[in-house]
Amino acid sequence: MKPSLKNKLISIGRWLGIVLGAGFLLLVLFIGTVYIGWWGKLPAKKELSQLSLYKASEIYDAKNRLIGKFYIENRQPVALDSLPDHLMQALIATEDARFYKHSGVDYRSMGRVFFKSLLLQDKSAGGGSTLTQQLAKNLFARQNQGVFTLPVAKTKEIIIANRLEAIYTKPEILELYLNTVPFSGNTHGIESASRKFFNKPASQLSPSEAATLIGTLKATSYYHPKQHPQRATERRNLVLSQMAKYNYLTADSLKLFQTDSLQLDYAKFDEQSGIAPYFRERLRQELLTWCKENSTDEHPLNLYTSGLKIYTTLDKDLQTYAEQATTEHLKNLQPQMEAEYGDHAPWGDTGAAYLQAMKKSDRYQKLKTNSLDHQRILDSLSQTPSELVVEGTPLSVTDSLKHRLKSISTGSLVLDNNGAVKAYVGGADFSQVKYDHTNSKRQVGSTFKPIVYTAGLEKGMTPCSYISAREVAYENHKDWSPSNSGDIDERYMNYSLKEALTHSINTISVKVLEKTGIDEVVSLSRKLNINNEIPKVPSLALGTAELSIAEMAGAYTAFINDQRPVKPYYLLKITDADDHLIEEWKKPEVMEPAFSATTRQQMIAMMESVVDRGTATRMRSVYGLRNDIAGKTGTTQSNKDAWFMAVTPQLVVATWVGFDDHRIGFKSTRVGQGANAALPISAKLLQKMNADPAMKPYTSARFPQASDQVLSSLECEPTKRDGFFKRLFTNPDKKKKRRFKGG
Repeated sequence: MKPSLKNKLISIGRWLGIVLGAGFLLLVLFIGTVYIGWWGKLPAKKELSQLSLYKASEIYDAKNRLIGKFYIENRQPVALDSLPDHLMQALIATEDARFYKHSGVDYRSMGRVFFKSLLLQDKSAGGGSTLTQQLAKNLFARQNQGVFTLPVAKTKEIIIANRLEAIYTKPEILELYLNTVPFSGNTHGIESASRKFFNKPASQLSPSEAATLIGTLKATSYYHPKQHPQRATERRNLVLSQMAKYNYLTADSLKLFQTDSLQLDYAKFDEQSGIAPYFRERLRQELLTWCKENSTDEHPLNLYTSGLKIYTTLDKDLQTYAEQATTEHLKNLQPQMEAEYGDHAPWGDTGAAYLQAMKKSDRYQKLKTNSLDHQRILDSLSQTPSELVVEGTPLSVTDSLKHRLKSISTGSLVLDNNGAVKAYVGGADFSQVKYDHTNSKRQVGSTFKPIVYTAGLEKGMTPCSYISAREVAYENHKDWSPSNSGDIDERYMNYSLKEALTHSINTISVKVLEKTGIDEVVSLSRKLNINNEIPKVPSLALGTAELSIAEMAGAYTAFINDQRPVKPYYLLKITDADDHLIEEWKKPEVMEPAFSATTRQQMIAMMESVVDRGTATRMRSVYGLRNDIAGKTGTTQSNKDAWFMAVTPQLVVATWVGFDDHRIGFKSTRVGQGANAALPISAKLLQKMNADPAMKPYTSARFPQASDQVLSSLECEPTKRDGFFKRLFTNPDKKKKRRFKGG
């Protein structure tokens, strides 16, 4: 060899050595920076040895039955010894055939991937990550490091994998892996995946089903068994072939399982579906704050990952019946309401409510800035899809607004006599409307009248006090003149208080308020724990106060709780995942009696009359209920709010029905009155309770027998005519005018 060529080769070799040496040094330095935490802290062996999985927090009812979960990842940990062997075999054969031969990192596989995938561009080379490395990835999410993200993440996973193998046995690593590996739809762990796709525990998975789930791990969306069954089947068959390759299946078994059809029993699990969604959302908002306030450095609390157990007052069965009753009634009421409006509905193309709401919407305003005229904007929005899907059909922006405007809303609360919330229905459909109506304020209509009458009785009136039903114009209130509906004889007829409440006579309610005094009624309202603003005007007698379902329900419990109102409550206690008590809530403080026992007995009897032969008689005549029931209907002006307050010996059921847009109401009182729009929800609920023997303690309960004195005070004729001379000198066609003297 010539000296010059030899020198050149030596020089090239020297430079090549320098480059390789520098590259190796840089690699070592890079690994060192990852190891010491320059790219993010690595979990120490102590942390890894105390590894705990994210656990969903669970919500239980009063009978310790699960009613919901809070979670980031829907994970249900399961022990390895409960899983079938063919599941582990499918996993190992497909993901890490040398699992039992390496100590966390399979350098042979890494070399194969490097030469085949990177140098030879062979896409069939597969991946080089072991199950232990994948476990590290599952446990510790990768962080964005820019162009260095992948090398940093891979290096971290190699280090963590080695540490995991030094701490855990191979079976323990398999158990951790199977409990953390992500499947489709925010489902983590084999148990949750098995229940989601096959509606069975993982212990019951067949070889074909196990292969299907393991097959999805390569690409959970691409091989989603429900969305892409053909791909999932092909991938399953490949997993089965791998099992046969490594002698986990015989040739005959392989052929048998590969010819199986893919039979899913798909069940959707997520935080927002299921029972009591409005209740769970309210809990979620409150408990996020509670976790923050009760966390410590030693014991951090996370609603989504700490595995808390939240015990509530809810009754799962009663909640189910309340939701069913609501759905069944609104299914009938919605078309009934729409039919009355016909082609002239306020949510129609020319409806005032629709046009006003549309013009105020962000999308309309955005298009308006582009100099489009009104019709072109509507044409554009009618072709633009919205996020709302009804019965599987996506709606346009315009149709979505119309649908929301016309949809009937509702809210119901069931309290026991101590104030415990037994059922909580915040709306008609949580998937479409998240707004919780149980605490929204709406005019309460005639459901406020029992409070007025209670104050009147406390002031000295009796159920047999007679008051004229004649209409009066009150001069000091702009000649305001309340009127009556129905077959109320106003000409010369006086009604007893009992009869007036039975038929919800407006003119008499105002006169009871006047005789009692507005201040007295407001004072009683405060004693009943009603703290919202109450208008001090004569129309208060007709329910112009805007109060919430929760306030009304709490106030009405005084009629079945020894005159003491309650503050509704629903939290009992919270424990950690190991059942150690963190906090326990006592019942709300017992309030002072708001009125006398005599008044309570009289009011129960008077409200029973409302149900037996008054405005709520449908409870008996239409729904055939024979329970002890007292109650009061309520309907506000323009039929915008329908109410019904049902009172049984142990429960109060408060129900409101109306529309979220205050510009819209029911077209007629026939459809929109409380007896038609709200009462049926309570009636259907009680029907369902009556059919359930477990509900007998509620349904068979009876109101306590009233005292002889109270019974005597209720014995009188319902009406009394004016005397002869009064009739003679009274012009029934001339409306009487005078000043309102009640405040």
